[in-house]
Amino acid sequence: MKNLVVLTGAGISAESGIKTFRDADGLWEGHNIMEVASLKGFNENPELVLEFYNKRRKQLLEVLPNKAHFNLVELEQYFNVNIVTQNVDDLHERAGSSDVLHLHGELLKVRSTLNENDVIEWKKDLNLGDLCSKKSQLRPHIVWFGEMVPMLETAIKIVEKADVLVIIGTSMQVYPAASLIDFVKSNTPIYFIDPKPSVSNKNVKKLEIIEDVASSGTDKLLKLLKEIR
Repeated sequence: MKNLVVLTGAGISAESGIKTFRDADGLWEGHNIMEVASLKGFNENPELVLEFYNKRRKQLLEVLPNKAHFNLVELEQYFNVNIVTQNVDDLHERAGSSDVLHLHGELLKVRSTLNENDVIEWKKDLNLGDLCSKKSQLRPHIVWFGEMVPMLETAIKIVEKADVLVIIGTSMQVYPAASLIDFVKSNTPIYFIDPKPSVSNKNVKKLEIIEDVASSGTDKLLKLLKEIR
């Protein structure tokens, strides 16, 4: 089976009701990005940061995967599918996808502030005083601005092996995730699904743009990919 690599962003989860939470003015639910998504912000006001992610965690537990998530699961019948997502939700997993790599962490996990490898499943509120086994404060298992993206090298290796690359619901403007497209083999077919595509086929070889939202866009993708498998 051919290797199909899918890069997903906020657009695929938006139809499930997940807020992208970054407003047009650059604020995230009324907060400056660095207040709620940086280590400096966490150190200066941990209660604010924990409450911000508590709200997001509650919202995630109230929504369900959408048609786009399930369409990607269906593609596993025809391809070896690897999903590399910038999303911190678990909607790909809940839909049934077998192989999902989270570049920016996972909302339903927390980790020790002392040891980044001490990661715990977590579905309730996270508060000051919630400690790891070594008695250090727990924090969201999220890659914040200014932090290393530990899964980036693994993602690069996955993309390098792609026979087909699909990009859904991401502008490919946020680095280092946006750099992944540079590691695909030359002449690899690329399908870009977005209602307002930010790329053009003038700049990328063998690029097919599906100007649509994720759910109906992946319906079209299924038909196209079944023909080339």
